[in-house]
Amino acid sequence: MKMPCSGEISNSISDASQTHFCIARASSLSGGDSNQAWHIEGMDGGQYFVKLNSADRAAMFAAECNGLAALTATCTVRVPRVISHGVADGHAFLVLEYLALHSCGDSRQLGTQLAALHRVHGRQYGWDRDNTLGLTLQRNSWTGDWVTFWREQRLGFQLDLAARNGYGGTLQKLGQQLLQRLPDLLAGHHPAPSMLHGDLWGGNYGFVENGVPVLFDPASYYGDREADLAMTELFGGFDQAFYAAYQAAYPLDAGYARRKTLYNLYHILNHCNMVSASYVAQAEGIMRRLLAEIS
Repeated sequence: MKMPCSGEISNSISDASQTHFCIARASSLSGGDSNQAWHIEGMDGGQYFVKLNSADRAAMFAAECNGLAALTATCTVRVPRVISHGVADGHAFLVLEYLALHSCGDSRQLGTQLAALHRVHGRQYGWDRDNTLGLTLQRNSWTGDWVTFWREQRLGFQLDLAARNGYGGTLQKLGQQLLQRLPDLLAGHHPAPSMLHGDLWGGNYGFVENGVPVLFDPASYYGDREADLAMTELFGGFDQAFYAAYQAAYPLDAGYARRKTLYNLYHILNHCNMVSASYVAQAEGIMRRLLAEIS
């Protein structure tokens, strides 16, 4: 299988590096849910990681570059270096530094570095551009109030999208009740707007050979740091050493156990919209439990 637009990608790498680059070998990689993924090697031995999607996804890659640059600028966590991105022959492409990643490494360092990232604060909730969660648009309009942000930019947006996708009835009824009760669920909680990774599940981190952690595929914004921590618990993949190190560096506030369920509802609704209707019952169950806690 030949990698599409290989000539244009070679040229973009040459322009970015100011050194001639020509692809000698391109290997398709498995594991990408949203994009094609490739490992390319040059005649001179240089290696890069390439993401490909349709040309109409160019803004998604531009937003990812923006998130990676912002994370890099914090000097807290390692992320892949952006080489180039663009559109060619009907494809959007993103070229990143190639890192040989491992599943095992210093998870305590990951917890400590995530805490340091979360201590980078903004003045409001949101981001300077919209980005994507998987393939779903993620709205990030600047908002001064956390309850309003979570209602309008997160849960409300996903519920509207679910309605357009044909998920009405009980999901929408419970969803509207929950949106009305958000002030009660978040009563007394006034989080600082922390810089977040935004899509922090077990598939979006790894370790390089010396055990140093690496984060990738961000959907960054300024929000409640608990939203990042909540997602680490949603699908698993993070060990107790990670959580202990995070807690030691930046202890979580009282009430996190309830709020993490509320924050993970956003991701379950996104799975309803992006993956399948099989997540609808799970979303409804979460809503019922949250509403029962404040009834």
